[in-house]
Amino acid sequence: MQEAAGVLKEGFLVKRGHIVRNWKVRWFVLLQDKLLYYKIEGGKKEPSPKGKIFLDGCTITCPCLEYENRPLLIKLTTKTNTDYFLECCSREERDSWALDITGAIHAGHPVQVQELHRMKKSFKLLENISLHHIVERMCDSSAGIKLTRNLEQGNRYKETFTGSALVDWLISNSFAVSRFEAVTLASMLMEENFIKPVGARSIEATRYSDLSEQFLDDSTALYMFAESSKKNTSSKEELQFNISELSGTIVKQGFLVKQGHKRKNWKVRRFVLRADPAFLHYYDPTKEENRPVGGFSLRGCLVSALEDNGVPAGVKGNVQGNLFKIITKNDIHYYIQASSKAERAQWIEAIKPLT
Repeated sequence: MQEAAGVLKEGFLVKRGHIVRNWKVRWFVLLQDKLLYYKIEGGKKEPSPKGKIFLDGCTITCPCLEYENRPLLIKLTTKTNTDYFLECCSREERDSWALDITGAIHAGHPVQVQELHRMKKSFKLLENISLHHIVERMCDSSAGIKLTRNLEQGNRYKETFTGSALVDWLISNSFAVSRFEAVTLASMLMEENFIKPVGARSIEATRYSDLSEQFLDDSTALYMFAESSKKNTSSKEELQFNISELSGTIVKQGFLVKQGHKRKNWKVRRFVLRADPAFLHYYDPTKEENRPVGGFSLRGCLVSALEDNGVPAGVKGNVQGNLFKIITKNDIHYYIQASSKAERAQWIEAIKPLT
């Protein structure tokens, strides 16, 4: 996983298979003309790539909303019409990959690259746009925005959508060409009382005087249609289903490699660090269910980096480099591998204040 000459970007992504349509975590390396992907065995990248995607003539779709339970997808379509679906761990990571891949595709066309960066900061609202028409499309049972139940700070809300989901939907339905434009459009929908914020995070943002700052392009900020406000919270019975440890503010998330407790094998997991309450949960990124497969409270934990020279005690296999260990107050040891020393330091720095 070390950086090599000519590498524009690298990291974990979840890829859909071509024959068996399952999802596998792969280590992706972006070069100027191709995207390579590798299997990870025993916490190490295999020497030869599992496959490659040639970027010449590729088109990219981001956001890609073809899988309802996988909102962080990028779709690459090659010039031979082969589709590759790649899932990221966060909206920020997805947009970063999409920008870098698009830059590589158009590397020989500097004018297009300049236009790409200009569009990120541009705002040109469509003339004669009808907010009523947008809301009608949003409410469409087949092509509209998906309404889900969401949890925030111990409260469960029905028929809501997140800020980042609405931004994705506005772009994919050609109502906006950039995230900045979509955020401003969403703010107008809120100002005209078509949608309303629910939950502490999105309501707090409305205190800002600047219209562009009132709507949050965030996967933890919740919104709903204004006429649905009477249904905003679930019944007492459903509230008892809340898991308080999942209600904390997300501080950091990303893909890391974790050693199992029983078999001592290494698997890629999506880790989510939360505060208030302080918990670290990990998810199986190959599964569609957005439920953690494990996690623990950080109170009383010890976290430290492990030496990179040789295999530390307690670690099975020929795993070397970028390891850190978390010991819970119940003396359970977690061995975790980051993709670089810098990433390891960032995780340790984020975890320590919460212990």
